[in-house]
Amino acid sequence: MTETPPSASETGWPLSSFAGPQDSPGFLLWQEFMIWQRNLNARLKPLGLTQPQFAILAVCGWMTRDGKATTQQEVVAFLEMDKMHISQIASRLERNGLIRRHAATSDQRAKRICLTPLGHERLAQAIPVVEAFDRSFFAKPPAPG
Repeated sequence: MTETPPSASETGWPLSSFAGPQDSPGFLLWQEFMIWQRNLNARLKPLGLTQPQFAILAVCGWMTRDGKATTQQEVVAFLEMDKMHISQIASRLERNGLIRRHAATSDQRAKRICLTPLGHERLAQAIPVVEAFDRSFFAKPPAPG
């Protein structure tokens, strides 16, 4: 049997069928993500990384682990993030010497992307930090809803 959502008169707010943000699954997911990201950023800060920077480094490292080249667009597709956001973060990673980007030989518009030796080193330092944090964070019981 499907439960009928509460009416506007029951929630006290005509714009939503939820009693408040704390009853919205989307809000709760966003809130947990923000807590996770904030805490992970604190652990990555000593390495000079943020969670989005780590994600790009890790995916780039994974996609090129067998020596195969990858493009920035393939990283965008894998992470399902906005391409402009990835481009901005990749520019910062490149300035910091963690990745190298260059035009692909087959398509001058495409950018090949790879980790530098410093990028490999930083990723090797960050992965255990992130994995330990994830194990700890996701082992805890969910927040009361």
